[in-house]
Amino acid sequence: MKNPALKAGLIGAVAILVINLIGLVPVLGCLSLPLELIAYVAVGALAVSWLPPRRMTGRSAGQGALAGLIASAAGGLARVVLTPLSLSLSGGAEAIISQLPEESLKMFEQAGLDPATLINGGTFAGFALVCCLPVALLAGAALGALGGLIFAAAKPE
Repeated sequence: MKNPALKAGLIGAVAILVINLIGLVPVLGCLSLPLELIAYVAVGALAVSWLPPRRMTGRSAGQGALAGLIASAAGGLARVVLTPLSLSLSGGAEAIISQLPEESLKMFEQAGLDPATLINGGTFAGFALVCCLPVALLAGAALGALGGLIFAAAKPE
């Protein structure tokens, strides 16, 4: 495999998948976001470390961004798959619905909707796909580029 961004991105994808799995553990879940952001920077730096010496900042930023984008795409898709599992581990939709205020439940009833039709694993997975995946792609590319730039500036030779 000649492309350093692809190689680093695939390594980063595995790391992000492990971080997403760690996020399912209730006590450790709060560590998953900071670890994921650090991983994007590290993936960008890793991609640039495999570039031949005299690392130029423009190419380094591009390789880091591409590696971060690959890692975040895989991690974002894994998050979409893991979101319903996370919901079921936290007690399921029933646990969330039981915490809704009485006024909200009355609004659902007046609208003729069962809250369980909106609050379920599919809805949460859809939200992760529509909202979280694009944000992860942007963050992965930006932080990967940052990691590439930092590595290229620190070690141009």
